[in-house]
Amino acid sequence: MALRGISVLELAGLGPGPYCGMVLADFGAHVVRVDRLGDLRDLGVLARAKRSLAVDLKRPQGAAVLRRLCARTDVVLEPFRPGVMEKLQLGPEILQKENPKLIYARLSGFGQSGRFSRVAGHDINYLALSGVLSKIGRNGENPFPPLNLLADFGGGGLMCTLGILMALFERTRSGKGQVIDANMVEGTAYLSSFLWKTQQIGLWDQPQGQNLLDGGAPFYTTYKTADGGFMAVGALEPQFYKLLIEAVFQEGNESNITILLELFYLTKIKRGLGLRHDELPPQMSMSDWPEMKKRFADVFARKTKAEWCQIFDGTDACVTPVLTFEEVAHHDHNKERGSFITDEQGVSPRPAPLLSDTPAVPSSQRDPYVGEHTEEILREFGFSQL
Repeated sequence: MALRGISVLELAGLGPGPYCGMVLADFGAHVVRVDRLGDLRDLGVLARAKRSLAVDLKRPQGAAVLRRLCARTDVVLEPFRPGVMEKLQLGPEILQKENPKLIYARLSGFGQSGRFSRVAGHDINYLALSGVLSKIGRNGENPFPPLNLLADFGGGGLMCTLGILMALFERTRSGKGQVIDANMVEGTAYLSSFLWKTQQIGLWDQPQGQNLLDGGAPFYTTYKTADGGFMAVGALEPQFYKLLIEAVFQEGNESNITILLELFYLTKIKRGLGLRHDELPPQMSMSDWPEMKKRFADVFARKTKAEWCQIFDGTDACVTPVLTFEEVAHHDHNKERGSFITDEQGVSPRPAPLLSDTPAVPSSQRDPYVGEHTEEILREFGFSQL
């Protein structure tokens, strides 16, 4: 696999750190999770393909074990607040003296400096400080976070993974490691570069929830179906919008005989919402958007999600079902690509992206419990007394 031969020590944490470690492990890195000795919490989530070493870093013997491991490791992934590892005499200045090639990745909420750097926070706080949270929400409602995906896993775990890969690549030229300051505030802000770069072109001039891409447009939002499901509409371009609202039969396009055959034998599925262009205001008439959304909602509410899927299947109207977790692995597209895998913990996404020559091969082994591989790992590193 792409990262074969790369060794990673992941200091145990929650969410973003384990996700970063799992991505590295999925693509071939040898990841050891360093757990707290005596920790009884279930840390198995996002632990695929990892092994577990349990040590007490607050004791001199435990700190000495970690220093010895770091001397022969490529990457250390550390998820603590600034200063924690320095108190344990395990900061990057010390570890990189013994191993100049060591890449020391620090993943935190607010970063290694700044007035918030030593305070607690969660995804919603990082999202708020990045400015992105102010852009998310319905018209007239409070901003709301999109689960804990953006800051924790996008701006945090995935951005840290990117930093590690860049540092590994740079090391092939310099022969030296470096320290990575990955934090969720700046990572999320960087993810939102498109928002910043489009501030001056009118894309976000309206209040929250009334713009083109935040749910304000009737052709870029979701609609409830007759059976309580939902359809997602993203018909931005005029040619796609035309397909969204296309009538059942457009005058002049079908012969009377063809129409009769279709009506009696159902040889053709109706396309579009069945509305007429000449009865609707222009697509980009923002003042008409609220009324158009009501009209579209009324149409979508007349059929089930399955019926709408059949109507829009194979078209470029940019209309797709909002799949539940129970449905997603059974959808034809996902099944054809093998986009989801099943293990002891159930169904989960296959590692992405796909690499043609060195694809990720997710481990089929169960996730480790705390300290499961302690003796095995210590033997590998030459410890004579366990």
